Amino acid sequence: MKLLLLTVGIAALLSSLSIESAKSACDPSYPNVCIAPPPPDLDCADVEHQNFAVRQPDPHRFDGDKDGIGCETP
Repeated sequence: MKLLLLTVGIAALLSSLSIESAKSACDPSYPNVCIAPPPPDLDCADVEHQNFAVRQPDPHRFDGDKDGIGCETP
């Protein structure tokens, strides 16, 4: 029983670490989508997302008019 609990605990820890590692691969300037921080510098044509929230400092400069929305479509 103890071995089973230990195994389940280790699996939960590894899952948690994987989620945290994935989150750290996403730049916090883009809170609703996962876009990696530079390098390389990306343009809107390089990402599949449009009209997403942008927080400063916006290292990829997706929000050219600084209205908080990146890669806006007309």
